[in-house]
Amino acid sequence: MSALDSVLIQCPYCWETLEISVDPSVAEQEYVEDCQVCCQPIVLTVTFNEQLTPTVQARAEND
Repeated sequence: MSALDSVLIQCPYCWETLEISVDPSVAEQEYVEDCQVCCQPIVLTVTFNEQLTPTVQARAEND
């Protein structure tokens, strides 16, 4: 089992910087997580390269 990685993202609604955890055991993921500050739904698209470095895109649910 892999440990979770921490990644900083910016909320597309309130622009706060948030720390989220991503799971490197799944190479491509898309899921919704609520902002810890404004509670709006953020769509997160997470991909990992061969070195298991995450790339995270955060967008508003209606984008």
